Amino acid sequence: MIHHRDAFLNNVAKQLGRSRNTTVKPERNWQFRPQDKTLTNKTPDELMTIFRDQCRLIHTELIETTGEKLADVLEATVNLYGGGPISLWDDPRYTEFGLASLIDETWPSRRVDVHKWDAEQGKENIARAEQANVGITFSDMTLAESGTVVLFSSTGKGRTVSLLPKQYIAIIPKSTIVPRMTQAAQEISRRVQAGETIPSCINFVTGPSNSADIEMNLVVGVHGPVKAAYIVVEDR
Repeated sequence: MIHHRDAFLNNVAKQLGRSRNTTVKPERNWQFRPQDKTLTNKTPDELMTIFRDQCRLIHTELIETTGEKLADVLEATVNLYGGGPISLWDDPRYTEFGLASLIDETWPSRRVDVHKWDAEQGKENIARAEQANVGITFSDMTLAESGTVVLFSSTGKGRTVSLLPKQYIAIIPKSTIVPRMTQAAQEISRRVQAGETIPSCINFVTGPSNSADIEMNLVVGVHGPVKAAYIVVEDR
């Protein structure tokens, strides 16, 4: 229930010196739209170069691999970070990218604690993510310009998997890499206009947690994962 909406909007229009528009959606035809052109002339390989350079700036390890080697690379990266406990999404892409055997058989057989997000467990998922040494998710969209992974939360994809574990690994299909925030916003808008149900929470994660609040001195690993790795998978 929204109270006093009309009175509020009428007052805003009055302060702007015009009547309130209640029928026609305002057109936004800006003369210059540099955001629509920046980096859009880059090839996928050129975007990859930009993304690679940005990962160095945000203190994020970047690993490039193929679908055939992904399971081995993921296992090696987790081992490098000290192994489990591991927190995962309930995501069909683990199977699509050939990781089901590693997650459901190899790790359990080695007594690695693996927790897959289960909506029926409620807050227990958050507790398990908090106890995890490594959180692993897929990236839904990836921004070359800023080195950012875009994560769409849903029933089986809790946001805490990327926020609470000590270390974080994002699996990035190369096809998800776009120039910058503009393309991510346009894609989200397109899905909304097409009538798709968009998650109420979309996270933009750029490397490990960090802060420069105190005297502009950058400290990495402050209020979230202290280390982050991006594994880019060739899927084009």
